[in-house]
Amino acid sequence: QNYPLYIRSVPTENELKFHYTVHTSLDVVDEKISAMGKAMVDQRELYLGLLYPTEDYKVYGYVTNSKVKFVMVVDSSNTALRDNEIRSV
Repeated sequence: QNYPLYIRSVPTENELKFHYTVHTSLDVVDEKISAMGKAMVDQRELYLGLLYPTEDYKVYGYVTNSKVKFVMVVDSSNTALRDNEIRSV
């Protein structure tokens, strides 16, 4: 139904900013899923990759077969995390 069930931010000082980021990224996830089309849903890649970057953060997405969406927001200054490491998480 496109609303977060659980949000945890570490550190907690920018928690409202993370809530906004998660809500907007859920819209991007829906756009990516609908762009794939109904025929591609069974064969889709569950890892959606980079949803959108901001100045401070990078937002990644994952959708399970049961339509549960995972959104991970990481600091964009962390250059050690690459797409393969995010995919394995």
